Amino acid sequence: MSVDIESKILDDLMKKIIDEKFHENEKLPSENELAEQYRVPRATVRKSLARLEERGFIYSLQGVGRYVKHESFRVELNLNGRASFTDKMKKSGHQLITENLGCQRIEFDQKIYDRLSADSEDIVYKISRLRLIQDEPIAIHHSYIRQKMFPNIEQDGPAIQSMFAYYRERGYMELINGYSLLSVTFPTLKEQQLLACQSMEPLIMVESNCLDASSDKVLEHTKVLYRSNKFKYNISWDN
Repeated sequence: MSVDIESKILDDLMKKIIDEKFHENEKLPSENELAEQYRVPRATVRKSLARLEERGFIYSLQGVGRYVKHESFRVELNLNGRASFTDKMKKSGHQLITENLGCQRIEFDQKIYDRLSADSEDIVYKISRLRLIQDEPIAIHHSYIRQKMFPNIEQDGPAIQSMFAYYRERGYMELINGYSLLSVTFPTLKEQQLLACQSMEPLIMVESNCLDASSDKVLEHTKVLYRSNKFKYNISWDN
């Protein structure tokens, strides 16, 4: 019963924030005031507020209270097309910063190897990048690449900012998506730290393959984690 009451309070507060009954950076009523308003114990209100904070709707100032989190910006992102993430952000006028998180050889993973059309003996590297706009982390990109396709990837990987630029420098000029899968996930502890998000803030995960159009070769398999509250997703086809 208490869980149902917590959920009802959570839903009611979320709706009020979404409907702008509470405004950005406005202080919420105290736990005691909310407990009296909803006619429940203070502990029940505290649990609802904790869940509301986990979902990224409010923030706490110790000894002061809880406040409505402001929605700083939302980036429109076309999930289709042939442009790289870097190119899309530049075209949209956003000042994108990319931090290379490293390049490492991965252990055999059947799913990733299958996506790359790789043999079990192949060596595969993962290049990870953190994307920031207005100094806020918004996405993590993981690119999986066969060493057979790019022999110097172990040395080149730690300096790569844009995979598409890397491919074009090596003569792959026409790039297309050959596979795309969208799903919802929640961040690991490391991802929470990188993306500055809470454990219950949903992430949009997009898995795709990048192919060379002229040869139909798979150049990479990609997993991208997007902060769901930082993007508006355009799913129309637009090259």
